[in-house]
Amino acid sequence: GNGQLAVADARTKAQAKEALRRLSAGGGTAIGTWLRLTDRLLGAADVDIRHGILLTDGRNEHEAPEDLRAALDSCAGRFTCDARGVGTDWEVKEVTSIASALLGTADIVADPTGLAADFTQMMENAMGKEVADVALRLWTPVGVEIRFVKQVAPTVEDLTGRRTEAGPRAGDYPTGSWGDESRDYHVCVLVPEAGIGQEMLAARVSLTLPDPSGAGAPQVLSQGLVRAVWTDDMVASTSINPQVAHYTGQAELAQVIQQGLDARKSGDFDGATAKLGRAVQLASASGNQDTAKLLSKVVDVVDAATGTVRLKAKVAEADEMTLETRSTKTVRVKK
Repeated sequence: GNGQLAVADARTKAQAKEALRRLSAGGGTAIGTWLRLTDRLLGAADVDIRHGILLTDGRNEHEAPEDLRAALDSCAGRFTCDARGVGTDWEVKEVTSIASALLGTADIVADPTGLAADFTQMMENAMGKEVADVALRLWTPVGVEIRFVKQVAPTVEDLTGRRTEAGPRAGDYPTGSWGDESRDYHVCVLVPEAGIGQEMLAARVSLTLPDPSGAGAPQVLSQGLVRAVWTDDMVASTSINPQVAHYTGQAELAQVIQQGLDARKSGDFDGATAKLGRAVQLASASGNQDTAKLLSKVVDVVDAATGTVRLKAKVAEADEMTLETRSTKTVRVKK
């Protein structure tokens, strides 16, 4: 309280309720202001893990878009943040961009009566985090080009543009805070030409924790090597690893859902039908039943295997926003 962080006990909860009773509405929605205040509060705490929860029921209409972007740039790496849109009067891309920039989760709570349960789950997940500021460190030898670095499970998140240099030929990609969980990443590198039978180390991938003092070398939590082998075996050289094929499809699924919804909003119904049909096909083939169910509220599925669909004449705003918000959630490879 009093402009500082407080332990949530009976006394401070009562004080918070009293403070809320004295509040009056005013000022509109200015999320960047909230982010900077959160950064100030969390920055004053001597703790390893700093996490915020953003709830909004409105669009960020009372500050310029560049102000929100500047606030996100300023807060990135300082704390993580889960973002939730309550009801349907908010902008999906604003909420998902906040969660993406601050390495948290994004979701919709269409019915405010579900807010308490969602908030409880978020708090349980946050309290389960054990280490903060984990980085995926990628080292490559001379001549190797990095095409992309993506998280592909449990959600799709492109980390390629978020690299910070970490010594000769090495770079760090932020992954945020971790608890007892697993995540999958997809790394693509381009290697120089070589002769049949040759082999080279194409990359070294590590998970690292920063030294608490900030002066020493980071702690390496785990490490793996990526090998490149040149072969004239046509079967080996043309077959795609099942995991790579699966997650390439999941990344495409997230992309075509977004493209389909954008086309629908702009009045391009043929384009929307084609993209959302492809999404239905990908969701069906990969076993992503949650996304398939969300898609069925936006399109009538004629044949999932071929991606044949019809746009629904009427779609509830909450259903469309739920599909867009959750479009990046993936499923793991079938066993």
